[in-house]
Amino acid sequence: MDHYDPQQTNDYMQPEEDWDRDLLLDPAWEKQQRKTFTAWCNSHLRKAGTQIENIEEDFRDGLKLMLLLEVISGERLAKPERGKMRVHKISNVNKALDFIASKGVKLVSIGAEEIVDGNVKMTLGMIWTIILRFAIQDISVEETSAKEGLLLWCQRKTAPYKNVNIQNFHISWKDGLGFCALIHRHRPELIDYGKLRKDDPLTNLNTAFDVAEKYLDIPKMLDAEDIVGTARPDEKAIMTYVSSFYHAFSGAQKVSQDPKLPPQSTHNFQFKASCHCSFQLLEWIRRTIPWLENRAPENTMQAMQQKLEDFRDYRRLHKPPKVQEKCQLEINFNTLQTKLRLSNRPAFMPSEGKMVSDINNAWGGLEQAEKGYEEWLLNEIRRLERLDHLAEKFRQKASIHESWTDGKEAMLQQKDYETATLSEIKALLKKHEAFESDLAAHQDRVEQIAAIAQELNELDYYDSPSVNARCQKICDQWDNLGALTQKRREALERTEKLLETIDQLYLEYAKRAAPFNNWMEGAMEDLQDTFIVHTIEEIQGLTTAHEQFKATLPDADKERQAILGIHNEVSKIVQTYHVNMAGTNPYTTITPLEINGKWEHVRQLVPRRDQALMEEHARQQQNERLRKQFGAQANVIGPWIQTKMEEIGRISIEMHGTLEDQLNHLRQYEKSIVNYKPKIDQLEGDHQLIQEALIFDNKHTNYTMEHIRVGWEQLLTTIARTINEVENQILTRDAKGISQEQMNEFRASFNHFDRKKTGMMDCEDFRACLISMGYNMGEAEFARIMSIVDPNRLGVVTFQAFIDFMSRETADTDTADQVMASFKILAGDKNYITVDELRRELPPDQAEYCIARMAPYTGRDAVPGALDYMSFSTALYGESDL
Repeated sequence: MDHYDPQQTNDYMQPEEDWDRDLLLDPAWEKQQRKTFTAWCNSHLRKAGTQIENIEEDFRDGLKLMLLLEVISGERLAKPERGKMRVHKISNVNKALDFIASKGVKLVSIGAEEIVDGNVKMTLGMIWTIILRFAIQDISVEETSAKEGLLLWCQRKTAPYKNVNIQNFHISWKDGLGFCALIHRHRPELIDYGKLRKDDPLTNLNTAFDVAEKYLDIPKMLDAEDIVGTARPDEKAIMTYVSSFYHAFSGAQKVSQDPKLPPQSTHNFQFKASCHCSFQLLEWIRRTIPWLENRAPENTMQAMQQKLEDFRDYRRLHKPPKVQEKCQLEINFNTLQTKLRLSNRPAFMPSEGKMVSDINNAWGGLEQAEKGYEEWLLNEIRRLERLDHLAEKFRQKASIHESWTDGKEAMLQQKDYETATLSEIKALLKKHEAFESDLAAHQDRVEQIAAIAQELNELDYYDSPSVNARCQKICDQWDNLGALTQKRREALERTEKLLETIDQLYLEYAKRAAPFNNWMEGAMEDLQDTFIVHTIEEIQGLTTAHEQFKATLPDADKERQAILGIHNEVSKIVQTYHVNMAGTNPYTTITPLEINGKWEHVRQLVPRRDQALMEEHARQQQNERLRKQFGAQANVIGPWIQTKMEEIGRISIEMHGTLEDQLNHLRQYEKSIVNYKPKIDQLEGDHQLIQEALIFDNKHTNYTMEHIRVGWEQLLTTIARTINEVENQILTRDAKGISQEQMNEFRASFNHFDRKKTGMMDCEDFRACLISMGYNMGEAEFARIMSIVDPNRLGVVTFQAFIDFMSRETADTDTADQVMASFKILAGDKNYITVDELRRELPPDQAEYCIARMAPYTGRDAVPGALDYMSFSTALYGESDL
């Protein structure tokens, strides 16, 4: 069949002006289109248990319109809006129109608002567009398609009938003989064509419409009076009606029965089923799932990484053989069932709990646990990384804070102001003010320590008790410092009137030195802070921030020089005026030596930070190369696997050549697939490098290694299963004596009714197939047939089961005489047959079976080693109930 061409659909679309002109020239056309289109829609909607009464009213909310498109296309549309507001209706209709447009159909002047408003012309135009696309567009006859193809089909089918000359889809159908000829051509028993008269169109049309509705499941779409009473019947209504006849007849294939089919092969299969393999696989799954479901966390990164390594070994070493074992188990089971059917023996049913479905269910549980386990491992590793980082940060900040608070309580509890001079009292007060400023500057650090401790608790840090104890001690000490500070201030304020002089330079030094000192401590913290990044963008962000920090160093150096200048000015004043200051600043403990030391330390830390950032940047660049390398390969391998899956699917349903040709083709595909394995292994190696580098995401591809593994395993399973199915078909063909032509005919019928193109027919597809072959059966008979072709009650009919059924329907039953006649041919008309002749003429398993069970021949013309095939055939006839 030709591929769908969107332009062809648009070619048959009438412009809006032509549509208006048609309805204005003959209003009867609207009546005919309403009736025909309504009946056509209901013929599909009834499959979903509903129908429409008024075509322009019942599609206004878009719900039945979306349902109609889902039924005729076999696809699911977006979830409809259930509200009754106009915006909900427009949304539903737009979803339907978008779906039509997605099929390559260009909608001319048809909008959702017109359909929601009940515009008859637009509604009929939209339905005609749907009919064209889904009922007419795909019709193909002798390299013509759509309208021309349908017309050519009608001409070919009605050519032998007198008084029938189909040239169009309007006047040529007025006398009704065209409809009657189509029915008689395919179902001659339904109409006595010789009694029809060209001058009685009403009788002809009513006969055709009634028979089609009663026997062909084609609803009555027009009344005979509508056609006869119109000078020129509506072309679209006639095309719609005729397309229903095309779809009713085009797929019907009558399967001929040949009374001269060769006798069935003379063999009988015996199988001894063993559940040992399935039991071992199930036991392995049951042992593995609890391991995968174990979510006991570890306290260290090393332990969690060991768990991750164990999981990778499981994925790489332990699981693949089990996947192959599962595949082989399914293949063996299918082969066993095929051979049992060929030998007319009951299907093999494993014991409860060891069925293929039980294995599949257990395997699904294994993969679900596996997925959850991997996610848990990665989350735990990230959590432990975060915990280690936070714990180190907590220890650093706590140590710095404890170092800063060391001795502060004792200092605040001194009574030195009681014996100090007036100048000393004033100095103490200023010093206290500077301390309070320093205390306020440290408030953020205390809050950060508490916040980090809280986060460690929320992330279940294993050493949370010691963290909490240390944090509580810091908080209690901080509260005590606040209380002691307030108490000392109150004491100093009581003596504030005694404080008259103060060295402003010392005060200015203290006020500027404290924040500068705090800035340097913060800078040292930041420069020594560890960082964890996973992308090159993150390290670039850190590098940018570091460069911005370095840009501030010249200004900071100016501030340092200014602070040291203040201290130098103080020293100069002390020396000049012989002030008894004991060489210390009463307002701060921060000395110029300390400032210079910390500044030098900051300068030393900057290049170290540069080096660390450069090394991390290089590592992230290497990680990015690994991502790109993996992504480039995965983006090739993933589509390759998908393409191979699709090609195998096409090979399995196509009818080119013999089954042996298909089998050879599939084995060539299997060889090419196996030869592709080194690329998978190379990708596994790249994936291993990514895992070792702790790379968790990759923006260069949507494929993960798990996707590739699953796809690869499915590809191997699919090619093996498909080869096994073709081998079973060859066994069936040879066993049943089916010709290649019959096999092609079976495949054509099966493919036609396999609407979903899944390689299996559901119950309704199979029922339609039986009806097309002339079966007239009730529910009980259909249930009996389904029990034969679907003994496991899966709700589907495979091609193998279809062949078995059709071969039973078309083949004659062997008799003992026929079996003896077959052996006589193999024996060259002798009354006995030799071991060498059996082994030469029969397959090995059949030959050995016959040799083991044939008695020696004792006739007068016997030779050494002669076997009696006549008594064997009689006994075989009795055993097989032939």
